[in-house]
Amino acid sequence: MIRASLVSLLLTVVVAATPAAGGAQPASTPAAATAATTDAQSGPKPRVRLFATGGTISNRTGKRLTDAELLASMPGLDRYARAESEQFANVASSQLTLSQFLDLSRRINAAFAAEADLAGAVVTSGTDTLEELAYFLHLTVRDERPVVVVGSMRNPSTLGYEGAANLLEGFRVAADPQSRGLGTLVVLNDEINSARDVTKTDALRLHTFQSRTVGVLGVVDADRVVYYRHPLKRRGARVEFDVQAITTLPRVDIVMVYQDAPGDLIKAAVDAGARGLVVATAGAGATSGTQGDGLDYARSKQVLIVNGTRTGSGRIASRRGAAIPPAFAQRAATTVSAEDLAPVKARLLLMLALTRTTSRDEIQRMFEEY
Repeated sequence: MIRASLVSLLLTVVVAATPAAGGAQPASTPAAATAATTDAQSGPKPRVRLFATGGTISNRTGKRLTDAELLASMPGLDRYARAESEQFANVASSQLTLSQFLDLSRRINAAFAAEADLAGAVVTSGTDTLEELAYFLHLTVRDERPVVVVGSMRNPSTLGYEGAANLLEGFRVAADPQSRGLGTLVVLNDEINSARDVTKTDALRLHTFQSRTVGVLGVVDADRVVYYRHPLKRRGARVEFDVQAITTLPRVDIVMVYQDAPGDLIKAAVDAGARGLVVATAGAGATSGTQGDGLDYARSKQVLIVNGTRTGSGRIASRRGAAIPPAFAQRAATTVSAEDLAPVKARLLLMLALTRTTSRDEIQRMFEEY
């Protein structure tokens, strides 16, 4: 009798596990399988969307990886998120244009506005200009949900390719509720950095992305995502730049200070239409004596000049509100401190600022707040 009961129980289990004829079949694609995944204890996993733009992470010899292939490269992704993806572009990061920066920001803003259950976004980028794209999104995605930018230093055809690991960690960070309100984040090499602070510090090494003096926000370990600090600068839903209203970004060029640097390069930029200049100064604001005529020419054309530093770290103090000697009044009226922003990031902030105002004091405020 006991044996009959066991046989009956086994038959019940087999029948229950067998799909009905003509019924729904298991998802055959990684994205579909991930989207259907739930956890019996915690319910459905957070929805996270990948916006693939290309870069080394996709640059397999012979053919670039697509967004779907990137999703398929991450075993265990369904433990953390219901992943979906779209192919925004598939080029080297240096080939992305400012127009595409605007389009991508608009696309992410639109997705967040239309889909309340979307927990976050992951963006793949080439590492060469990753910090610029990430900071642009940091300034223009107006939502508390995280945007996580990832890349890789080695391509998929190289031994030691770390792209899949970085991408998986990016999804984990985007799906984690702790990441809300932190703006755009950069995740590589198990570390989480703020898009505002992080910079590429080495042309080849895996630990290239660092935040130098301020350090990482957190780390991604096997057991969980761990945060140690939060950024204080304006970000996310609190940013004032609305890309919906921006069709073209004003031209801003970067010039570097070096011995006998010619002022005619500055004049050429102004004559070509630059509405702002970022000067990568020596030390804490020094320019070359040979650049004076060019800088005066820019000021005479009401071109705003932002002083950053070429050193890689350190802050250039603002003189907003300070007493200015009359001889330096015109210079002060057209000069802004970049604070501790790298010149490439100062350029992006200045372009966005110029879409709203030409007031030196207002733009200095933005550099202090962002």
